[in-house]
Amino acid sequence: MIDLAISAPSDKVVEAELDERIQAIETLLKADDAISFVGNILFGLDNTFRDQVEGMADNEKKKNKLAVILETDGGYIEVVERIVKTLRHHYSNVEFVVPNFAMSAGTVLVMSGDAIHMDYFSNLGPIDPQISNTSGKQVSALGYLIQYDKLISKADKGTLNAAEAAILLEHFDQAELYEYEEARKLSISLLREWLAEYKFKDWRETQEKKQTVTKELRERRATEIAEKLSDPDRWHTHGRGISMDVLRRDINLKIEDFGKNSELNKAIQLYCRLLKHHMQRMRHAAVLHRRGSYVPIDQG
Repeated sequence: MIDLAISAPSDKVVEAELDERIQAIETLLKADDAISFVGNILFGLDNTFRDQVEGMADNEKKKNKLAVILETDGGYIEVVERIVKTLRHHYSNVEFVVPNFAMSAGTVLVMSGDAIHMDYFSNLGPIDPQISNTSGKQVSALGYLIQYDKLISKADKGTLNAAEAAILLEHFDQAELYEYEEARKLSISLLREWLAEYKFKDWRETQEKKQTVTKELRERRATEIAEKLSDPDRWHTHGRGISMDVLRRDINLKIEDFGKNSELNKAIQLYCRLLKHHMQRMRHAAVLHRRGSYVPIDQG
């Protein structure tokens, strides 16, 4: 292992060490491949994911299981959808590892996994897709819709003041509102679909009543989870983290605790520390990494 405190290795040496560390995670998770992404889920990332996943999958060995190590503040749900299509085209089993956080659209991406690995420090976030407004700024779709509804409610009650009326008229474009609502609906729809198809695929019997689990029951449970994760009154803020314990207790979602596996926990921490150190040293805001390929991504 490289001692970063006493040496200043070249970029290639560090990246070779990253390859070894991510391979250790592959081995411990019994995965054929592993890929890691740190950054925001913006347009163009889906193409980079495709290139890297095809680079892993394009060999003679039959591939089944992929581990995805993810840290993201979120981004665009349309990009998430294309990434999931790419992953599922090449791998029948996809598991997500969240050492730190995966928020917003990142939560939807994680929910497409056959398994989710977190520990006490990890967080997911409420479902809140990001949208570009007319000025090109990335904004919270849910926050935009909530504020609009509040102003409309005040207008209906006759309590809207002049300043609020000006905001309502000047800053809420109806076409944008429609786009934001559609993005929210798409997020919920995809999460519901992926949970039922992948996360719940091996759910055969209910825990308490020992009833046979039907397709309809899987879909109903997935719908409940999607609605809870998209409920602003429950989470109060876009940036609020939802811990593994809360996901288990309040959402009734099965989460694998990698912290209970000392060897896996150590491998994940060693990998993530080196990756973040290298990103900071190289001033890379976003990176996609797999064995043999370290790809910095411009998100400026």
